[in-house]
Amino acid sequence: MAIDLDMFSDKVKRYCSQFQVSPRELAEQTGISVERFEDITSSKATPTGDEVLIIADFFKCDYKFFISNERLAPFEQTEELFRSHGDVLTREDRWGIQEFLFLCECQEFLLRALSETPQVQPFTFVKSGTYFKAHGQQAAAALRQFLNYAPHAVPTNIYRDFRRLGLHVFRRQIGQSTISGIYVRHPVAGHCVLVNYSEDVFRQRFSAAHEVAHAILDYDKDVIVSFTRWDRQDLSEVRANTFASQFLMPPEFLTRIPDARQWDDRKILEYARNLMVNPEALTYALRDAGLITDADVSAYKVLRIPQDEKSDPELPVELSEKSRARKAAMLQKGLSDDYVALCIKAYEEAVVTRGRLSEMLLVDETGLDGLCDLYGRKLDHGH
Repeated sequence: MAIDLDMFSDKVKRYCSQFQVSPRELAEQTGISVERFEDITSSKATPTGDEVLIIADFFKCDYKFFISNERLAPFEQTEELFRSHGDVLTREDRWGIQEFLFLCECQEFLLRALSETPQVQPFTFVKSGTYFKAHGQQAAAALRQFLNYAPHAVPTNIYRDFRRLGLHVFRRQIGQSTISGIYVRHPVAGHCVLVNYSEDVFRQRFSAAHEVAHAILDYDKDVIVSFTRWDRQDLSEVRANTFASQFLMPPEFLTRIPDARQWDDRKILEYARNLMVNPEALTYALRDAGLITDADVSAYKVLRIPQDEKSDPELPVELSEKSRARKAAMLQKGLSDDYVALCIKAYEEAVVTRGRLSEMLLVDETGLDGLCDLYGRKLDHGH
């Protein structure tokens, strides 16, 4: 199929603009000379097949996007996102978001290639009425029931729970700390959730549930960026916060606990720690349930739980200090145990090559063995 040179060059130039990449930098990173790159982006020269693949690999996207106009690409979504929020996103953040979308596409491909999709249990919720807060309450209760949670059960590994629904949930460090999470309705991968790993561990749990609410309730939107300090006049944010609160702290649980009006600081911290939420989130939930007053909220929400008393389901306490540090570094890049295991399985079943495996795990081939060693796996170099 002949390449539309004008369309190809336009896409490449817009990607360069999105990620603030100069022709010289692209040349250094790809091995394509500046002169050759300028000829390609000015439609004076037709890129070779290898050049298309190299440019697509550099921008972490499907090469088919550059040579076809038959399907929407995540390009349009990142362009919308950067146009709307470019003033708060650094260049590193932009590349982090692009890598997140790349991981989502990889995960979707692997799930289908490995016939893992039957293990996925899609969840749908049909909104009724126009009361946004009620949507959040009802959806949280319905999802807890769908996941077979007892009314008083506390969700532990919510990331795995949400992935079971077919959602692509990744935790990734975003330098811009005012962003707590991002939801993207990806044209290939579907519902994708990014949680800012820079945030506090318990806050990440709340952010994950908040973004999942957008996936369940705001499925008509392509991109939603959630900020730590959100607009309380935005009804979709109110709804997502209500969902997150009641999914993590169901009213049935709160009403079974002793009279909260008699609590002190120690008791608030104890319950917040057990629920794996921060005291601020707990106090607002207690107030909304009519169990404490606004004055209590003001007194308790400023309390803090020490970081070393917070557990992370994706960094088990039984790991050695060195292994925890290495896995934490991987989570900063978006690489969870679930995703890494899926990638390695694909290699072992000859679905992907060693080179493709390294791309999917965001490492070069020299670092691949060390990463797999962390999971007690050895790669067959002759595979």
